[in-house]
Amino acid sequence: MKSKTSVTLSRTLLDEISETLGAKVNRSKLIEAAVREYLARMAREARDKREIEILNKHASALNREAADVLTYQVKL
Repeated sequence: MKSKTSVTLSRTLLDEISETLGAKVNRSKLIEAAVREYLARMAREARDKREIEILNKHASALNREAADVLTYQVKL
């Protein structure tokens, strides 16, 4: 379901949209797509930050394990 809202954008931005995509572009669809993309990027960045914090928390143990595994490799 769609809801109608009012968004105020600068004339410069509206002109840039028209110049780039043409005057007949559906600005509502464009803005909705842009906001969805922005929200998805923010969610990915938050997820990545959490994962990096987890990796950093366990970095020493992971590095020790990796070093141990390397000792089992056969040298040719």
